[in-house]
Amino acid sequence: MTDDAPELRASDADRERVAEILRDALAEGRLDMEEFEERLEATYRARTYGELTPITRDLPVERVPTVSLHKEPVDRGSWGSRIVGGEGSSSWAMAVMSGFQRKGRWTVPKRFTGFTFMGGGEIDLREANFADGEVELNCIAIMGGISVVVPPGVEVVMRGIAVMGGFDHYEEETLPDPAAPRVIVTGLAFWGGVEVEHKVTKAERRRVKEERRLEHLDRRSARHELHEARHEWREQRREERERRRHGDH
Repeated sequence: MTDDAPELRASDADRERVAEILRDALAEGRLDMEEFEERLEATYRARTYGELTPITRDLPVERVPTVSLHKEPVDRGSWGSRIVGGEGSSSWAMAVMSGFQRKGRWTVPKRFTGFTFMGGGEIDLREANFADGEVELNCIAIMGGISVVVPPGVEVVMRGIAVMGGFDHYEEETLPDPAAPRVIVTGLAFWGGVEVEHKVTKAERRRVKEERRLEHLDRRSARHELHEARHEWREQRREERERRRHGDH
């Protein structure tokens, strides 16, 4: 296990290699059953190389698995690839006693104006590209509402005015990503509301849900392995006692 980049995420294969080392160490008598159980549980809980490294540090060096840090690059739609320049897909939208939407794969211009009168508008930036690293959304809601949805990591600056209405930003807990675009929200809410909130996409929610499901399966697998290891250890002890008994006779 490497100490070069302890913050990198460990894979299932990395955890399995460490678990195999522990099984070998148990069979060779380098670990007792209690130590094996503790380390195996820690292995399946580990999420980074830094958490895996100490688990096998006192075992023979030739048995410690090597983890390659040269992972293939994964394209996850980096912020750099989403700031594309140009004029944007559209620069304005209006809804009078009706509604408008800008969502999905579209390009946000440097300045976008949304206007609603007794209606509603939705400006969703989660899957959007950006014409510039800083864009302005001018939102005017009169007896209506405009909802702005931005992905996590995007910095939002609110400069709007509310008159008998609301101009609200539901800030996220994490710090903005320095590489992400900056979104400035201006405008007016008169007897209406403009609200900005940070949300992940449905695909990202599904990914997180699947990750949690796999973690649950890892924990179940770890408990099953502990049970099997205990059973095997007890069988070995029983066989040893039987051999000693027969050897004494």
